Amino acid sequence: MDEKFVIAIGRQLGSGGKRVGEELAARFGILCYDKELIQMASQESGLCREFFEQADEKTRFSIFGGLLGLRSSYIDEGYANNYLCNEYLFKIQSDVIRELAGGQSCIFVGRCADYILREHPCCINVFISAEMKDRIRRVSDDRHISAEKAKELIERADKKRAGYYNYYSNKTWGMAASYHMCINSSIFGIEGTADFIQSFVKKRLEKG
Repeated sequence: MDEKFVIAIGRQLGSGGKRVGEELAARFGILCYDKELIQMASQESGLCREFFEQADEKTRFSIFGGLLGLRSSYIDEGYANNYLCNEYLFKIQSDVIRELAGGQSCIFVGRCADYILREHPCCINVFISAEMKDRIRRVSDDRHISAEKAKELIERADKKRAGYYNYYSNKTWGMAASYHMCINSSIFGIEGTADFIQSFVKKRLEKG
């Protein structure tokens, strides 16, 4: 395939989204970026990796699309600085994503890449979900924690990812209208899910 393309994968924790991304990267012979973007953004900006990790994983957002408490008239200086810092870190990470996508075909897992690359001529946006029982099993196995702890972690991750995505993209995380394709990995498995996405991408490229 001569045409440069990007696959932006949104995913539920425990859906196997990263594994699908890695499988697709191997099939297409391109790179898949996930946590690596944090390190690259850190190097690009000269800021500590920990800044990006905290903004990526620990920032709390309200269901109304903003940082919790941000809409209040009473914002202390520390909270305002935290908000500005997160906006700046998001911009740096966005610049890294755009630079990578501008020079190569690649895959991004999370990071609002679909929104960041909304003007890219060929960005295919996919959301991968899975049944809760399968998510719990996968997270429990991967992290060596109990099913109960895995379920708690999944519920927290869903809220954080939804808040992060909804705030920066002004779209709705996990809703079909926000993506070109939504697929349940519990039905098809990792390989089968990769098969469907690979076929979809090829057809999209054929149509130009």
